[in-house]
Amino acid sequence: MRESGLQALILFGGFILLAFLLLMKPGYLANPAFLATIIIGQILIASLCRYKQSFFMVLMAAFFWAGMRLPLSEAWLEGRWVVLAAGSLAGLAIYIKSRNYRFGLIHLFAFLCVLSAIVSASVSAYPQEALLKSLSLLFLFLYGTTGARLAGGGFEQKNLFSRLLVAAEGAVYVSAIAYFVLRQSIFGNPNSLGAVMGITVVPVLMWGYLGAESAVRRCRLGLALCLAIALLMSSFSRAGVAAALVSSFLLCITVRRYRLLIGGTLALATISVLVGAFVPPPVQNVDDPDSESIATLFLYKGRREEGLLGSRKGPWDATLAVIKGHPWFGSGFGTSTTDLSASYFELTRARFVDSRMVREHGNSYLAIMEWSGLLGVCPFYLLVLATAWQARRALVQGWRTRSIYSPAIPAAAVIVAGLIGATFEDWLFAVGYYVSVFFWAMTFMLDELMHPSAEVCPDEATVVTPDPRFATLVAS
Repeated sequence: MRESGLQALILFGGFILLAFLLLMKPGYLANPAFLATIIIGQILIASLCRYKQSFFMVLMAAFFWAGMRLPLSEAWLEGRWVVLAAGSLAGLAIYIKSRNYRFGLIHLFAFLCVLSAIVSASVSAYPQEALLKSLSLLFLFLYGTTGARLAGGGFEQKNLFSRLLVAAEGAVYVSAIAYFVLRQSIFGNPNSLGAVMGITVVPVLMWGYLGAESAVRRCRLGLALCLAIALLMSSFSRAGVAAALVSSFLLCITVRRYRLLIGGTLALATISVLVGAFVPPPVQNVDDPDSESIATLFLYKGRREEGLLGSRKGPWDATLAVIKGHPWFGSGFGTSTTDLSASYFELTRARFVDSRMVREHGNSYLAIMEWSGLLGVCPFYLLVLATAWQARRALVQGWRTRSIYSPAIPAAAVIVAGLIGATFEDWLFAVGYYVSVFFWAMTFMLDELMHPSAEVCPDEATVVTPDPRFATLVAS
C-alpha cells in the first residue's frame, strides 16, 4: 500500500470513528473535555498522515506538555501514551514496508532491555505497575527503532534538525519570560529545568551558533544561548551544568574553535556571578544564601558541611541496600521496594502511580541495577555503551572533517550531555520523563545517521559526510 493510500485509510477510519461516537453519544458535543480530545485526535491523525515530517515534533510536544505546569497538562499525562503507542505501531508498519530496513547491535540490546524489564516485573512487589512500565519501554524503543529513524534519516534529517534549532530557541525565550519575569516554574522541579536546558537546549543552540554563517543569525543564537545558560545556572542543577559544559566543550573541540573556549568560559563565569547575585537559589534549608559564595551555592548548594555529593549520598546508600537485598532480578522495572503494603498502592481506579513507588536514586545507572538486578542490568549497560560509542564516532568524524553542519553532531552532543546528566539523576530509563524520550530518540537517530539505510545511501556509506546544502538551513 502506498503512503498516500495509508493516509487516506487513516483519515477515513478516524472520520468513521468520530461519526459513530457522535451518533451514539450526541451529548459529547457539549463536553469541553471531549472536544479537547477531538482536537488532540485530529492533531494526532494529521501527524500520522505526515509521519516522517511532523510526528516526532508532535510526540515531543505531548511529553513536554504533560510534564510542564501548563493548562491541560493533566490530560496529556494519559494522552502521551496514546501518542507514543500510535507512533510506534505506525512507525513499525511504515519502516517495514520500505524494505530497506536495517537492525544492528544497538537494536538488539534495546530488545533485550525490554525482555529484561518484563522478567524483573514478574518478581516485583508491584507486578502490574512494573509490567505497565515495561510496556512503555517497549513502545519507546519500538518508536526509536522505527519512527525516530524515519524522522532522522534521509532528506528529512535536514528539516528535522533545523526545526529542533527553532524549537530550542523558542523554548528559551518562553522559559526566560516564565522564570525571570513572571516567576513561574513551568518545569516544576529545578532539576528538571537544569535537565531541559543542559541536555536538550544548550547543545542544540551551541551547535546552531557554531554553524551560523550570518552575523545576524550568530548574534540571535548567541543571545538565546546566553539566556539558556542563565536559566541553567538559575536552576543550580549540578548535573545539568556538568552536562552542558562537557557537551559544549566537545562541540568546540570537534570544530577546532579553541578561542571560543576562552570566551565561553569568561561568559559562563559572568553569567554565574549575575545569577548568584540576583536569582535566589531554589534550595531548601539554606540558612543564609547571601553569606555563601558563588562556588558554594553551585557546588554545595549552601551545605558545605555535607560535602560535594552530600545530597546524593542518602539515595545512593538506599539504592545499594536494595541491590544487596534483591541482587539477581531486582525490585522490578520502574518500581522500588518500600515499607508499605501493596494494598496501599491499589491503582484500579487511580489515574496516577503513587510517587512513593519510585523513590529518588540519584543515579540512572544505579537505578536500573536496582530495578533489574545484576543479571537483568547487562543489556541496559550494553545499550549505554553502544550509545556512547556512537556519539564518539560522530564527534571524531566531525573533528576529522572540521565541519559542524552534519546533523550527527548535535545528536551526539545531546547524547553526551544525557549520559553525563544521568550520572546524577535517575531519568534515563524513566519513559514518562520527556528528557528520556528525547534522549533515546536522538540515540536511534544517530545510529541511522551513522549507518544510513539503502534508501538513503545506495552506496552503503558507513559514516555521515557533511552536506553543504544543510548549512543554508542552519543559517536561515
